[in-house]
Amino acid sequence: MNNEQKLLKILGNKDVLALAFGAMIGWGWVVTAGLWVTEAGSLGAILAFAIGGILVIFVGLTYAELASALPLAGGEHVYSYKAMGRLASFVTTWAIILGYVSVVAFEAVALPTVFEYLIPNYSQGYLYTIAGWDVTATWAGIGIVGSLIITWINYRGIKFSTAIMFILTLLIAIAGILLITGSTVGGNVTNMQPLFEKGIAGLLTVIIMTPFMFVGFDVIPQAAEEINLPQKRIGQLLIFSVLLAVVWYIAVIFGVSRILTPAEISESNLVTADAMAKAFGDSQLMGNILVLGGVGGILTSWIGFYVGGSRAIYALANAGMLPKSLGELHPKYKTPHKAILLIGGLSTVSPLLGRRALVWFVDAGGLGLVVAWLMVAISFIILRKKDPDMKRPFKLPGGTFLGWIAVVLALGISILYMPGMPSALVWPYEWAIVGLWIIFGAILYKVSIVKYGKEYADEHMRKEIDRIA
Repeated sequence: MNNEQKLLKILGNKDVLALAFGAMIGWGWVVTAGLWVTEAGSLGAILAFAIGGILVIFVGLTYAELASALPLAGGEHVYSYKAMGRLASFVTTWAIILGYVSVVAFEAVALPTVFEYLIPNYSQGYLYTIAGWDVTATWAGIGIVGSLIITWINYRGIKFSTAIMFILTLLIAIAGILLITGSTVGGNVTNMQPLFEKGIAGLLTVIIMTPFMFVGFDVIPQAAEEINLPQKRIGQLLIFSVLLAVVWYIAVIFGVSRILTPAEISESNLVTADAMAKAFGDSQLMGNILVLGGVGGILTSWIGFYVGGSRAIYALANAGMLPKSLGELHPKYKTPHKAILLIGGLSTVSPLLGRRALVWFVDAGGLGLVVAWLMVAISFIILRKKDPDMKRPFKLPGGTFLGWIAVVLALGISILYMPGMPSALVWPYEWAIVGLWIIFGAILYKVSIVKYGKEYADEHMRKEIDRIA
């Protein structure tokens, strides 16, 4: 790789933390917190996020070791290649890209949903109905314009992106802390009844949403080549960001369920904003402040997953597993600009699917993420056996034990998405997203391997891994 084709190594501690935490928090806590409580009950939702958080912590630990040992763009792509070879590497990386693109599409649908709270009845110009939801010109238009702006921000360079993310992450933190403290002080335990709703089915329904809510820590390995920190620190920051997110989600569920009654939650369009308003004496201003924090969350998550998705596509393209043009860096901004434009295209059309698509993206993307996490945990175990002498600046204690826990948890949660489970993906919408993604990936992979050759991919990966050995 010549000098012109290198990513810029410029991210420091606060950039990395803002990138991961901002990506993880996103908008889900504002738009779907009510759904979690309605499906599983207040304590059930907290328990579901604790279980999901445990999965992510164990998977995150395996990531932390591998990210500090192999700090290369594409993260999962490199670990799974070194452990299991070319095809496993493509499957792992394509699965994580599905997760990332789903989050980007989710945010493009979430943005017009927020405007309904800030500007009632702005949705005008009926276009068509999809899955019982009326899509209008102004509603879809807000999502499309937002998508174009976020594409432009990412196109301009990672330092510009992370500077914006840092400011927005502070905005989210202020709004969230006000909500949690206000509702904890002003609420009461009786509002938290029923503690459990719909039994095990309710709990499982919320558990399968948690991977989507926690995804973001794995943006750190994707941007590893752009992080200007000691390798050990990459692993430490990754785990710290996961722990912060677990605490955050549980605190939000606790706060919302203390301040709002079950009836108020079921009637609300934007539960966290209504909880914030009620916590401060039915103040619409405070509700709007929380929504602005939520908009900050949409934007941080949106930017973060452009970074993750475009770097994963860039890594696959450079290895000849996707068309090579997707691996080109912009001559001035040093961003994988064609990969960013590809994600931008998918993001920009997603508001045309309407608000129902929010849950489709959460569930379909969640399956992609858990499959990728499972493959990373397996890679961790294989590399401990296959390459015990590999330099590991952040090394986990206990041999492969933590890796096996991560494998069992990831496999267990993967099964929850399957037909026959109470929390199975919805036919046809969610399975259509997964199926089309698999077909799209298989075609691109086959065409690229035929064009560039298996030997090219293997030679490229060997050189990359040797570069940091």
